[in-house]
Amino acid sequence: MILLTIIIANLIISLISLAGVFFIVFSDKILHKIISILVAVAAGTMLGGAFLHLIPESIENLDSGISLKVTLISFIVFFLIEKIFHWHHTHDDSDENPHIHAYGYLNIIGDSIHNFIDGIVIAAAFLTDFNLGIITATAILFHEIPQEIGDLAILIKAGFARKKAVVANLLTAFTAILGGIIGYYLSFEVSNSLPYLLAFAAGGFLYIATSDLIPELNRENNKRASIRAFIFFIIGIGIMYFL
Repeated sequence: MILLTIIIANLIISLISLAGVFFIVFSDKILHKIISILVAVAAGTMLGGAFLHLIPESIENLDSGISLKVTLISFIVFFLIEKIFHWHHTHDDSDENPHIHAYGYLNIIGDSIHNFIDGIVIAAAFLTDFNLGIITATAILFHEIPQEIGDLAILIKAGFARKKAVVANLLTAFTAILGGIIGYYLSFEVSNSLPYLLAFAAGGFLYIATSDLIPELNRENNKRASIRAFIFFIIGIGIMYFL
């Protein structure tokens, strides 16, 4: 019964990834404007999530020095992965998606890890107490709404076709279900590695936000659009602070 509850909770949260579908019905011109705003929010939520949630939660159960080292290692790993994608796109002329920027794939990897961790956290909460599980799942649900909309915006901005972006984002979200199932069967073993996973996810978020999303925002030359992007970037951080 508990396992079924964990799966249902994670399934509902995973389906939140479809929240961004509403935005893709707009024309290309309007969508471009909306995407720029959502990318700014996504950059803010990633930085806010890393500094205000993932790293502090990791340090609660792990030596701060070790936690920060894992975060740094993760940052380096994501940098290497992006380099590998760039080399692949440069040398493989047969690539059927040559116009997709590497940070789109990086976002899929980082978000998969993040959602997987959410699934583990939900499983641990339900195994501790049913009411705690409901509270935890609800908190993650509200946290995921802006996150998933932002993730869809990142994929479209990176060059994914709209339908492919929706499907990729949905499949990424389903890793929460996998995390929930693994968390249920391996609760003790997984709980010991959770602080490391949190720190690793933080490093991925920090890399994507600082090396890809913020530079994308800095390419905007229009003064009004730049100010708007900065405001929504701060709003993204604020969302993570209040959550």
